[in-house]
Amino acid sequence: ANRRGHGLEPKILAKKLLKDAGFKINYHIMPGLPGASLKKDLEMFKELFRNSDFQPDMLKIYPTVVVRNSALYGLWKKGKYEALTDRQFEKFILEVKKSFIPPYVRISRLVRDVPATSIVAGPIISNIRQLISHRTDCPCIRCREVGADYDIREKIMLDRIDYTASDGKEIFLQYVSKDKQKLFALLRLRIPDRNNQGHFIPALHDAALIREVHTYGKLTGISQKNETSPQHIGLGKKLMKEAEKIAKKEFGVDKIVVISGVGVREYYKKLGYRQKNTYMVKTI
Repeated sequence: ANRRGHGLEPKILAKKLLKDAGFKINYHIMPGLPGASLKKDLEMFKELFRNSDFQPDMLKIYPTVVVRNSALYGLWKKGKYEALTDRQFEKFILEVKKSFIPPYVRISRLVRDVPATSIVAGPIISNIRQLISHRTDCPCIRCREVGADYDIREKIMLDRIDYTASDGKEIFLQYVSKDKQKLFALLRLRIPDRNNQGHFIPALHDAALIREVHTYGKLTGISQKNETSPQHIGLGKKLMKEAEKIAKKEFGVDKIVVISGVGVREYYKKLGYRQKNTYMVKTI
């Protein structure tokens, strides 16, 4: 209806291929599209995390807006489309954050950078995250990640969340405060469907996948120490060891692979990983 060019099935397959290659998935969600309603859009968010075919790692939530010289502008001019208001979008986001977002998802953006002068109908609010931050205890990664001024000398704990996604098992590991309101470090471990023989990328054959490792807090130089910051106190190494143990003992996997940028390959080499193709690989 909105001329996307494809239905759900290609999207579901593409996401499985990407996750099985170690990538993170960021969905761009647009409430208020023609043919939708706020009720349908809320049901869509339920389905994102109820249905294992979806389960994105990150979200960007953009309200639909009407701009001149678009097909939607023509529908709006004819009275065949009614745009969301700022108030409707604000209430919608509050409900989504409160009711549907799991702790392993990061809401990276809430609005698109469309100049207000270009919007003829639809939400023009640009600082919605700041406006609603005090009105909801959102469990998403961005709302919980510690900042540069956070002192880590309080006790933290390792937390684990298991879920099924795209025909595989996902294990989300996180170091958090006791109340789980502060996030210090995370790791995404994936066990692909092992009933499928082989892999379309040879380096990933019969392997567990680490799709992300991230530590939050004040950045510290590689050779520096800062006992009050989560950076460079070993949380990443502890998460890697835990992931290796889970893959080996719980799933019987003896190879683990990390998708890695060029700049951090030396870090993984120190943990016993070696480069194969564009991945870092270790026998466990």
